[in-house]
Amino acid sequence: MNLQDHSHKRYNILTGEWVLVSPHRTKRPWQGQNETVSNKKRPTHDPNCYLCAGNTRANGEVNPDYNDVFIFNNDFAALQDTSPTFNESSGLLKAEGEKGICRVICFSPDHSKSLADMALEEICKVVQAWKHEYTTLGAYDFINYVQIFENKGAVMGCSNPHPHGQIWSQSSLPNEVRKKDNTQKEYHSINSSSLLGDYLQQELSLKERTVFENKHFVVLVPFWAIWPFETMIAPKAHIPHIAKLDTFQEYGLAEAISVITKTYDKIFQTSFPYSAGIHQAPTNGKDNSHWHFHMSFYPPLLRSATVKKFMVGYEMFGSPQRDITAEQATKLIKSFVSP
Repeated sequence: MNLQDHSHKRYNILTGEWVLVSPHRTKRPWQGQNETVSNKKRPTHDPNCYLCAGNTRANGEVNPDYNDVFIFNNDFAALQDTSPTFNESSGLLKAEGEKGICRVICFSPDHSKSLADMALEEICKVVQAWKHEYTTLGAYDFINYVQIFENKGAVMGCSNPHPHGQIWSQSSLPNEVRKKDNTQKEYHSINSSSLLGDYLQQELSLKERTVFENKHFVVLVPFWAIWPFETMIAPKAHIPHIAKLDTFQEYGLAEAISVITKTYDKIFQTSFPYSAGIHQAPTNGKDNSHWHFHMSFYPPLLRSATVKKFMVGYEMFGSPQRDITAEQATKLIKSFVSP
């Protein structure tokens, strides 16, 4: 069967869910919304930015004159470490307390940069900061999961263009993490091997969806990708979480991040928006050896810098759906990877 011509569905081994693929729909004309794109060069320091060095944030605190990575507790945190523990149930109505700690991580003091503009050494410092936060936050007895993520671009709801990400740590496993925890645990118990690790071996053998690889990491478009130019970065070795990375692997991850973010910017000649996040082993003290950590990028652009992929209609009420296949996306992304 030629998967490039006919509608079909693909199975996501990590979530146990399906995505509908409709490659024939790429021929339809677009008369929907076009996003406004600005490639205006930002200043290296913006006196009105609450994340820039030396500036005052919304809560009145003054940022230090930082030189590389700067981390602080989110001034408008979605989770509170003072939230009471409770479990209430009334018929079908259930509610539980959820404690947590949310932090903001500024990748660079340079307001004009994104990860795509940063040197490998600078990105390595970000990776090292992620490792430290995963370990530090995970050590709290009420923290069982640490979610590291970044929203880049106004189209993804990012409220500030300064290069930064977030870290939300909480008492329970989020929905997506719980799905991946279950599938990886089940596979590991049956096969005594890593689900994602075995999948990577198959992908590296086929070479149909791999975008870039170095000694330690591979960047690929997952077979079950939902977003048009979705990619995943995963270690070739079975590594449960980023705190296990050695110095060489830190550099390998930094290089993979640098390559894919630079490549994204070249596809439509714009600072490519995305949501990126790391899924890794919980910090709940259990045996999480079944986990194989990975970083995913979900960019919303579809046909150009101004056409966004919306998750509406069937995708909200049925299941995710994409028009271009993972293989078509791989071919396009790979054509922009610098040699």
